[in-house]
Amino acid sequence: MLSRRDFLAIGAAAGASALLKPTSVLAAQGARRFHCCLASKVIAERPELLDLVREAGVSDIWLASYFFGHWYEKPEDLKPVIAMVQAKGLGWNIINVPLGHPGDALGDVTGATPLAPPTRWQMAQRPDGTKYSGTSLHPPATQENVDAIRRIRALKPATVFLDDDFRLAQGPGVIGGCFCDWHKKQFLEKHGFSQSHWEELLADVQARNFSPVLRCWVDHACDQLTACFKAQQAVAPEVALGNMIMYLGAEKAGIRLADYADAPFRVGEMMFHDGDFGRLSGKTGELFSCLFHRRYARPDLAYSETTAFPADQLSARNMAAKLAVSTICDVRNTMYMSGMTPFPETHWETLAPAMRKQAAFHEAIEGHTPRGPFKHYWGEASRYVGNDNPFSIFLASGIPFEVVETLSPNGWTFLSDQDARYCQPKGNCFCRTGLKDIPKPIRAIPDSLDALWKLKAEMVAGGLNVPYVTDDKPVVCAWYPTARKVFLWNLAETREDVQLQVQDRKIPLLIGGLDSVLVSV
Repeated sequence: MLSRRDFLAIGAAAGASALLKPTSVLAAQGARRFHCCLASKVIAERPELLDLVREAGVSDIWLASYFFGHWYEKPEDLKPVIAMVQAKGLGWNIINVPLGHPGDALGDVTGATPLAPPTRWQMAQRPDGTKYSGTSLHPPATQENVDAIRRIRALKPATVFLDDDFRLAQGPGVIGGCFCDWHKKQFLEKHGFSQSHWEELLADVQARNFSPVLRCWVDHACDQLTACFKAQQAVAPEVALGNMIMYLGAEKAGIRLADYADAPFRVGEMMFHDGDFGRLSGKTGELFSCLFHRRYARPDLAYSETTAFPADQLSARNMAAKLAVSTICDVRNTMYMSGMTPFPETHWETLAPAMRKQAAFHEAIEGHTPRGPFKHYWGEASRYVGNDNPFSIFLASGIPFEVVETLSPNGWTFLSDQDARYCQPKGNCFCRTGLKDIPKPIRAIPDSLDALWKLKAEMVAGGLNVPYVTDDKPVVCAWYPTARKVFLWNLAETREDVQLQVQDRKIPLLIGGLDSVLVSV
């Protein structure tokens, strides 16, 4: 039942909707759609936000409902806000936070939202026996999440996303799974292992040793998480259930990416505030993770993680710069998030024109794949035992690149420490200096721009038959030969003059700080 106040508010909004302009072309057509997560309580208190985001080009609002054993908003209580959203001509969908996050990832300034699951849910256990709250699967977590989806189904949402606590690792780079006695017993019995195997596993986790027993452990965790996901899918088959993947999320976090290839799939990013995104490696790491996840995610089902956290700690300029990542990777949906507190309203003054610009660029390269001599590779060792610290600086070289699933005998590949340790090198492979026992075909170079410029000079001297930036400046150069386009993203904070070499001609360009251009070649 709606209160009289709710009824009048919805009626007024519905009446006003007849006078609204058509939703922005950014949302209504083309390759790119823009989404925004807004807490229902915030919308109820500040309904003008709906007009603000709509005029900027947002097409869909995402509402939170079920949080790790607690109802942030019960489905029936969301109905008035859903009606307000619909009256503005906006779509709506639901986000659940299924397992709980190790720490405050909600940013609820009121302090009213619980940050840990209820006591009937057991805590997760690390290999050393210490415990933490969140990201573990014990009964009744799966059943209660299934029951929540069943109740939410009555609202008839098109899509429900599981937020990125839907993993079995405490954070990026952590080899996950719960090491409690209950999970230990399950694992040993399933594989016919003994206590000595368990001791071997603990040692391998500590050393990041990619052993057969560790592979079994990680695959076991993936089986558990996938089963939980499928149980939720089964209770509402008409609803598209999606997984928000963590930064470089993969098997070590219990996430077997191939299992989610046909579902809505948020590519994992991590640079949520200026301190992280302001670093060159923050930008190249963000792009690296997105390129990796697009190996699995369909472009039309792919969503960005354009997140500010805390809500006011990522500047509007940096948030606008992040939009280039999705354009380069052909991620068709931009998802703005900031926990339960919206980022400053003034951000939209910067974001709106940036959204229009990136949407136009995206339209020109939609469906085309970047190609180039640098190879983006993230192998099994990185996915199972890596520390999620990619050797990503090559993305700032001004030389085109492409994503590969196996090591290529052609081109140049930058390897993470774990891939360098376990792979069978092919072609020209590089790793960071300082790594011990480097296989002879792999060349170690410093993780620095100076080392990159020296390598770039060697490549140019040997002949490069691709478009590339001639200057020693940090620029991402994504080449789409089938579209005859080159996308350049200036990673410097300052405006830069650069030259794009295309066969025997040089194209002079002036690119603003953190800005991007699209060039026809």
